[in-house]
Amino acid sequence: MYIYILTNTGRTVLYIGVTNDLPRRLYEHSTARGDKSKFTGRYQTDLLMYFEHLPDASQAIVREKELKGWSRAKKDALITAFNPGWKPIDLETWEG
Repeated sequence: MYIYILTNTGRTVLYIGVTNDLPRRLYEHSTARGDKSKFTGRYQTDLLMYFEHLPDASQAIVREKELKGWSRAKKDALITAFNPGWKPIDLETWEG
């Protein structure tokens, strides 16, 4: 299981999600771009900034809720520690 954080090109919005298939879920977010009925479409949040792999769904859900409860500053610090340049992560080439 994975928890992940997406942002938009202006880095103004963060989206936190959980999935068992990160590449598939990122593809779904990218195809929903502009779909105003979905948060990620409305705010065009399809740039992966951060992710964690967790052993099971219950731990991933707990971690997702924890991150959602954090301040924006704390989330920004987490992303910066993992991805200092805030460069969109391409899972095919990520060496992190």
